[in-house]
Amino acid sequence: MSTRARRLTDSYWPADTSRPVLELTTGDVLRRAAADAPDRIALIEAAPPGATLTGADRADRGWTYAELLADAEHAAAWLGSRFSPGERVAVWAPNVPEWVVLQYGASLAGLVLVTANPALRESELEYLLRRSGAAGVVHLDAFRGTDMAAAVRRVRARLPELRELISLTRWLEHVRGTAPRQLPTVTAGDAAQIQYTSGTTGFPKGALLHHRGLVTNAAFVIARVGLPRGGVWVSALPLFHTAGCGMSVLGTALAAGTLVLGQSFAPDLVLGAIQERRAYVFAGVPAMYAALLAHPGLEEYDLSSCQVVMSGGDAVPAALVDAAERRFGARFSTVYGQTELSPILAQTSPDDSAEDKRATTGRPLWQAEVRITDPSGAVLPVGEAGEIHARGYQVMLGYHDLPEATAAAIDADGWLRTGDLGHDGRTWLPARDRPPHRHDHQGWGEHLPARDRSGPDPSSGCGRGGRAGRPRSGLG
Repeated sequence: MSTRARRLTDSYWPADTSRPVLELTTGDVLRRAAADAPDRIALIEAAPPGATLTGADRADRGWTYAELLADAEHAAAWLGSRFSPGERVAVWAPNVPEWVVLQYGASLAGLVLVTANPALRESELEYLLRRSGAAGVVHLDAFRGTDMAAAVRRVRARLPELRELISLTRWLEHVRGTAPRQLPTVTAGDAAQIQYTSGTTGFPKGALLHHRGLVTNAAFVIARVGLPRGGVWVSALPLFHTAGCGMSVLGTALAAGTLVLGQSFAPDLVLGAIQERRAYVFAGVPAMYAALLAHPGLEEYDLSSCQVVMSGGDAVPAALVDAAERRFGARFSTVYGQTELSPILAQTSPDDSAEDKRATTGRPLWQAEVRITDPSGAVLPVGEAGEIHARGYQVMLGYHDLPEATAAAIDADGWLRTGDLGHDGRTWLPARDRPPHRHDHQGWGEHLPARDRSGPDPSSGCGRGGRAGRPRSGLG
C-alpha cells in the first residue's frame, strides 16, 4: 500500500494521473489496431453449430484487424448514405459479429448508437426508440421465439421519426458492396452511445456516453487486469451493455488482441472457447461463474491458458472468488461501476491479496476522483459508510433529453451521485449495500438460459454476511 493511502483520514481519493486520458474515438481504436497488427485475429464468433442468426453460411466466422476495419469502413459509408452525423441509430440484437461491425461503423460515420436488450418487449422497445429519437433501428429478424422484424414494423407505425428499419440478415453482403465515401470528423468528446438504465429511480433513462470515456475506461480496465498485447479475451457479456461493447470490445482492440464473442452464455460453449482459443481472460457475471463451476464436465476442459477471471454486475461472494481461482487456476478481478461511468470506477488487481479480492471491489481506476459523503454532501471520515460519488473523464454527458434528471445525478462541480453505499478503508471500496430502488442491470439475466439465471444460492454459504450484502459490483 502506498504512503499516500496510509495517510488518508477522509474518504476522498484524488485522481491518480499517472496514466493519461486517451483522446481517441471508437473508430480510432480500430484504425490503430489495424495499423499495428493488420493480420492478427481481431474477432471470432462462438456460437452453437448452425446458429448464425444473420443468415451467414457458418457460425464460427473470424476477422483480422484489417478485415474488420474494411467492413467497418464499408458500414460507415453505408450508414452515411442513410443517416446524418449526430443522428441516433438503435441496435436490437444479441451478440453477433455484425453488432461489432455496426459499432465501429457508426463511430466512423459520426452516429450515436442506441443499444437495446434483445429481450425487450415491444412496448419497452417503443419506449426506448421514442425517448432516444432514433432515426433507425438495426435488428435481427427473429430471436428466441420473438418475431423482431414484425415488432419493429408495428413500432414504426407509431413513431414518425423512425425512418429506417434495417435487418441484419445478410446485412454484411450489402455493406461490402458499398462504395467508399468521405467520412465526417469525429472527436473524443462526441457522443458515442445511449444506454438505457433505471438510474436512481423511475423509468429508464438514456445515459449519453462519449468516446473518450468508453475508450479510456476500457484501456484502464485491461491495464489493471494485465491483458498482454495480442491476448485473447473470451466473453459472453451482452454487447448491449458497456461491459460488452466497451470493456470487452474496446479493451481487446486496445491491446490488439482477439475477442472471442459468445453468442449467448452456455457452459460448454464458453469452456470450449477458453480451451480452443487459449484465452487469457474470461469475463462474466456471478451467475455465469456459478453455472460454470457447477457444470459436470468442467474438469474435462483444459483451462490452463486462462490467467485472469473477471466478474461484477452483482454481488461477488467470497466463496465464488475462491472456487473460481481454484477451478480455473487463475487470478480473480472484481469490477465495480455503473453505466453512467462508462462503466468501471474501481477494480481489484489480480495481484491483490486474497482478502482484498474477497471483500472489496478494489481501488479506483486512474483519472477518477472518488469520495464518500453523508446526505448533505460532506466527505465522511475513513471507515464511515455513505454514498459513493465520482468525478472525472468517464462521467456521462448526461441523460438524453432529460436536463432535470441530469442535474439531479451530476452536481454543479461535476460529481456523479452513484446512489450506491460504500466506505473507504485502506483506499479500497468494500462491496456494500445499495438502496433497493436502484437497479440498472438492463436484463442481464435474460442473456442466460433459464436454468442459469438464478445465480448462487445465498443459503449455500457463498455469502459474506453484512460485508457483501447486495452490492452492485460493476458491469452494471
